[in-house]
Parts: sequence; C-alpha cells; structure tokens
Amino acid sequence: MGAFSVGGATIGLNAGLAAATRLLGIRNDPYTCFNFFVELGGLVVGGFSEVTGLTIETEITDYREGGMNEYLHRLPGPTKYPANLVLKHGLTDIDSMFLWHQDVVSGTVKRRSGSIYVLDRARLPAMWWNFTDAYPVKWVGPELKAEQNLIAFESIELVHRGISKPALSRALSYLRAAAGATSDVIRTARGGFAPVVQDIPRTAVGGVQSFL
Repeated sequence: MGAFSVGGATIGLNAGLAAATRLLGIRNDPYTCFNFFVELGGLVVGGFSEVTGLTIETEITDYREGGMNEYLHRLPGPTKYPANLVLKHGLTDIDSMFLWHQDVVSGTVKRRSGSIYVLDRARLPAMWWNFTDAYPVKWVGPELKAEQNLIAFESIELVHRGISKPALSRALSYLRAAAGATSDVIRTARGGFAPVVQDIPRTAVGGVQSFL
C-alpha cells in the first residue's frame, strides 16, 4: 500500500491524492443516475427511465485450516451475475419489448447483446457496460389507475451471460479524468492558488508540495 510523509506523519496515498487535488483545485464529481441511455442490439426500444440489475458477485468459500481456530480462510470462488437486468420506460406505440418476450413465450429465443451508457452533463457517453446474449424472461405492463394522472410504464427483465466494462470505456474514463484535471489546474492557475491553499494547514501544504 502506497504511503508518504506529510509534516512528519505518514499518510496513505489516497489521502495524499485528496490533498493534492484540493490544493490544485481539481474536481472529480460523480455522475448523475438519471443521465443514461441503453442500446439493445437490433431492437428499436426508445429511451429508458430506469435500469437495475448491474450486479457482479464473486462467491466466497470458507476453509478452516487444521489447528487454526482464530480465523477462517475465505477463498474466492466463481463469479456470477445474481440479478437479472430490468429495463423500464414509459409506454408508447413502440411495442418491441413486448413482442420480444412473446417470441420467447412461443418458443423462439432471440438473444441480443447491448450496452448501458452513463452520460456526462453534455449528454455524451462517459462510460458504459456491455451485457451479452440476453433474452427476456418477464414483461410487466403498466399499473392503470383512473384517479391518478401518471405516466404508464412497462418493464422487461432480461437474463444474460455476463456484464463487462470494455477496454475502450476504461480508456475513455482515464482520458476524461486527465482532461478534467488539466482543465481544473489551468483554471485554478489563472485565478491564483490563494483561495485553495488558505484552507489547508501549512504542514500539510509543505508535505504535499515536497511529495509532488
């Protein structure tokens, strides 16, 4: 685990990175959960309002070593995808999700791969995950209530053969982080470091500067 000295004290690399980014005025804000879109191979589905089931889980096998009563060895086992993907959107005249599930009902299973994109504030892809060989196992229609003036929704539940974050998505994340940091540093340099530095203890500033 990386560590370095700041003002005579040893702190972790993550804490040092946080101090350095604060000093330089770099921000790495989280993305919002409402800004996304879904591509489903070869199927016109419109936009979605909700996606759940992006879950990857590695099973653990407990192993007790003879003569060792203080603890258990917890060994990694197979990785699985315990949750189905559930895609939800407003009901429209595009009934491709319903028809896809009806194909399964009639015995024709058409597997499709797709991608789930998280967008930035400019609605450009920031990162994405791919899912492979999915097909629907459940379709849920709208809840209709005469006394409520709400949007009618439908959802579809998909089983699949895996979720992955492709290398291109990871590379884009690194590039965006580097570009954002560069932009923040330039903006801070133009405005001066004084407003940022004044909130940081002098010993910490000196230690971070020596580290950088």
